[in-house]
Amino acid sequence: MAEHIVSSYDNDLQGLRQRISEMGGISEKMLVDALVALARHDKPLAQAVIALDPRLDVLHREVEENAILTIARRQPLAVDLRETISAIRIAGDVERIGDLAKNIAKRALAIGDDFQPQKIVVGLQHMNDLVLGQLKDVLDAYAQKDTAKALDVWKRDGAIDALYTSLFRELLTYMMEDPRNISFCTHLLFCAKNIERIGDHTTNIAETVHYLVTAETLAIDRPKNDRSIDTTIETGA
Repeated sequence: MAEHIVSSYDNDLQGLRQRISEMGGISEKMLVDALVALARHDKPLAQAVIALDPRLDVLHREVEENAILTIARRQPLAVDLRETISAIRIAGDVERIGDLAKNIAKRALAIGDDFQPQKIVVGLQHMNDLVLGQLKDVLDAYAQKDTAKALDVWKRDGAIDALYTSLFRELLTYMMEDPRNISFCTHLLFCAKNIERIGDHTTNIAETVHYLVTAETLAIDRPKNDRSIDTTIETGA
């Protein structure tokens, strides 16, 4: 994709990219630290994750405001307009990823030292690792304007959904076996859902990258393997 002939417009776009890059770094750190805090009962780390969220919000507002000013000043067309609009969309998804990581950190604070089925915690960590990989790859795809890498992230999301469904079933089993597990497992259910939703936001970004580069929306349905609703019906929950 060729650079714009007006250097001041290039500077505007570079400023948007830099803010999104910073947002991506913050959201990745929040996601990693939130799961560590959950697994280790590390309350100071959970609080540190929560404390990062305001910076992410500030950057999100800056991207939106600067993108709107760029549109007003430059009146961009075609690829220039797509890049500006894409920055707004991607910043919104990254900000939401930070919110979901913050929610996991809040659950880590709420859980305390209650019963922990280690298998489930390991499953959550594995799911989180897969989602973190998607997040890193899709942010790279945006920086490099790499549609192939973006589509690879988009296709991988079905595996996250399948793992979420498996964790959902296991947690329901723990709750049915012993009512004392209900509180703890409910917190973990919300954590698992937050991670699954982060995966959805990475696919949103992948779709935006594809649109940015090709000027076309994906013409096929997003891969989905979330069967948690079916599981609820089957168990009578």
